[in-house]
Amino acid sequence: MKKLSARRRHPLAALVVLLFALAATGGLYAAFAPAGEAKAEQASSQSLAIEEGKKLYATGCSSCHGTGGQGTSDGPSLVGVGSAAVDFQVGTGRMPAQQPGAQVPEKKKIYSQDEINQLAAYVASLGSGPVTPTKGQYDPSGADVANGGQLFRTNCAQCHNFTGEGGALTHGKYAPGLEDVAPKHIYEAMQTGPQNMPSFPDKVLPEQDKRDIAAYLKTVNSKDSEQPGGYKLGGLGPVAEGLFAWIFGLGALIVVAVWVAARTAKARKS
Repeated sequence: MKKLSARRRHPLAALVVLLFALAATGGLYAAFAPAGEAKAEQASSQSLAIEEGKKLYATGCSSCHGTGGQGTSDGPSLVGVGSAAVDFQVGTGRMPAQQPGAQVPEKKKIYSQDEINQLAAYVASLGSGPVTPTKGQYDPSGADVANGGQLFRTNCAQCHNFTGEGGALTHGKYAPGLEDVAPKHIYEAMQTGPQNMPSFPDKVLPEQDKRDIAAYLKTVNSKDSEQPGGYKLGGLGPVAEGLFAWIFGLGALIVVAVWVAARTAKARKS
């Protein structure tokens, strides 16, 4: 006890205790404070994006979709559509729409990507929905092109045709061409099902399959690569190819039949 009491009275004892307390405090701060600050900064940034998006929405979207995104007779409700739908519709220039019609066409976008992100943040705050994908989700690099082609022909070709060149639907609607569509927007379209297109959530079409489809479309529509199998007849599939075979094949048979008949008649006369 006397030795312990003597150590406590040592001139450096108070300094040692102070240094130990500072080290413990610094360690605890380093362990817990940065995560809390990062979360606070993220929440603050998200709140700011929502506020800015709300202003953009009030100016460019509320006249059709309602002041609170509830929808009107001129535009559907945006509650629950998610940020992916906003990024697709606004990022491809379809929204804001120039005029009502059977289908809203793609056009040059009028918002910057930062403004699109702000609009998406605000709409996402109205109700949960598909989230804007990250580059790792939609990047077609290294994806399975063969699997993507099979999936595309099974699920998409009946409207978009076999190489994504688009086609007509009913009542003035159409499936747009996919030649120059960014992989991100292809992924988002499968997520959200814009306009006449059905949606393919991850439970129906997993993330990897979506990437495979994007890789297939990038491959078959690449201007730098040769068309597999020769000239593709517009990529319209068996209808165009069958028509080609019918006209030229049947025409060739008629020419041969006429030639044979003429030769036979000439032989009989001689």
